[in-house]
Amino acid sequence: MSLHIRPATPADVPEMLAFIRELAEYEREPQAAVATAEDLLRDGFGPRPVFQCLIAEWTEGGVTKPAAMALYFPFYSTWRGNAGVHLEDLFVRPEFRRKGIARALFARLAAIALERGDRFQWHVLDWNQLAIDFYESMGAHMLTQWRIMRIDGEALKALAAQSN
Repeated sequence: MSLHIRPATPADVPEMLAFIRELAEYEREPQAAVATAEDLLRDGFGPRPVFQCLIAEWTEGGVTKPAAMALYFPFYSTWRGNAGVHLEDLFVRPEFRRKGIARALFARLAAIALERGDRFQWHVLDWNQLAIDFYESMGAHMLTQWRIMRIDGEALKALAAQSN
């Protein structure tokens, strides 16, 4: 048994979409996963990539299978004056859980974050206590004073129209 973590390539896009849809199912919002292969190719592998992705492959009995994905992108802290990494999605397929794959992906992302700055962050659903406990076991702490704000859909279009 062995684990190999590597950067995703354009050939991984179909598997990335499968991971995204499996994560959406797990998070109880399958209808929200509307990304297409074209979206991922454009935004992750085009002339101006806005995200990067790691693929974790598990080999057992001579057979290698895609086990997990971690999709992330950079951000910048004006207060700290340096960059960090924001993890958008990490998903380990159920049959590969409890093998250290998620921890290995987090360790790789922590190393990437240190190469770029000094911060690594992500969001977690408030009902996902299993994930929260796992994150805290690695030393993560929850920022309870902050709330995520979002404008999308028609409200985003209406606000953007005010810029004319």
